[in-house]
Amino acid sequence: MAEKDNEKMSREEAGRKGGEATSNNHGDDFYEKNGEKGGEATSESHDKDFYEKNGKKGGKANSDGDNN
Repeated sequence: MAEKDNEKMSREEAGRKGGEATSNNHGDDFYEKNGEKGGEATSESHDKDFYEKNGKKGGKANSDGDNN
């Protein structure tokens, strides 16, 4: 949906445009560094049991044919 004179864009369109702008302004390193930061934060705030439970959920979903 294109923005017209006095017509507001949808949240979906605003999010898409923002995501595209971020992608255009930052390279792969930007996303890689942020992913690493998120992974480190998660590992600091969760224990081994957290990863075991989530790994089992992912394995179960994939074995049931749910390929996300």
